[in-house]
Amino acid sequence: MRLRVGLVGLGSAWETRHRPALRALSDRFEVRAVYEHVAHRAEQAAREFDATAVDGFRAIAQREDIDAILMLGRQWYGALPVMAACDAGKAVYSVAGLDLDPERARRIRDRIEESGIAFMAEFPCRQAPATLRLKELIATRLGAPQLLFCHRRDSAEKPKAGAICESAAASSAHSLIELVDWCRYVVGQEPTSVFGLMHQRSSQDSDDYKMMNLDFSPSGKLGHGPTAQISSGRYVPANWPEAVTFRPPAALQVVCENGIAFIDLPASLVWFDTAGRHMESLESERPVGEQLLVQFYRAVTSLVRNASGIEDAYRAQSIVMLAKASHEQGRRMPIEP
Repeated sequence: MRLRVGLVGLGSAWETRHRPALRALSDRFEVRAVYEHVAHRAEQAAREFDATAVDGFRAIAQREDIDAILMLGRQWYGALPVMAACDAGKAVYSVAGLDLDPERARRIRDRIEESGIAFMAEFPCRQAPATLRLKELIATRLGAPQLLFCHRRDSAEKPKAGAICESAAASSAHSLIELVDWCRYVVGQEPTSVFGLMHQRSSQDSDDYKMMNLDFSPSGKLGHGPTAQISSGRYVPANWPEAVTFRPPAALQVVCENGIAFIDLPASLVWFDTAGRHMESLESERPVGEQLLVQFYRAVTSLVRNASGIEDAYRAQSIVMLAKASHEQGRRMPIEP
């Protein structure tokens, strides 16, 4: 069975992740329509997949020959395509997760639940070959995670004048949401509290550095369980490209009961135990984009509805918003179960 899909937005990962994955999975996905605010990009993608370029995301949602919508760009329309898909009863795959406003995110989550559609938020860190191998090692050799250090460093690139794109603040928040979900997935349990810190060079600038500490200890026993240190920085000027890539820290460092592991996405894993150093390159594994789309295909075609995608997205975003409140109030915030 081929899933007939419409594309809404062609984001920054189109050429490197989504386009190759759709080509490789042509036996499972058939692109029928494409909407992108840059018209020539929509027309080019439509020609390549023998599809139709359309004028808006609502037009895609209302088409009878569309089974699911792939939201592949974080653009001006935010979560509106998700609401249109709910109204039309179409499944959704979204790179953007949920809207950044907590109240609106709650309404979107409830609307998705009410509609009964399959929804999957794209969290590439989860499905990276190195992450999947790390989970195997945790279960067999390394033991339970104790400390996690997770960092992402990007350039402080500013949007071009007149460009229709996500803001730096939205991009930074989405990055943190993905890192929070990654740590939750690796630890395998929910955090109980969060402490957040943000830095601005001036009152007119957006945050150039965000940090949070997630504690996974039992409630009321701070420091008696796993803890994760997460940070995301946009402090290197965009016109210093060499500085962005200079000695980058490991994307994820995990200290476990019986060893320590270092991950560089998507497929590099180095780990240490009493036997010494072990280096693994997992380039031969199926690319992350294909794994994610296969997972979405199964969610849509399964007779059992999988609601974990919307809950994971909402949970991670709620934690990021609590970290912001922690910074503003200067105290650690409890996370409700």
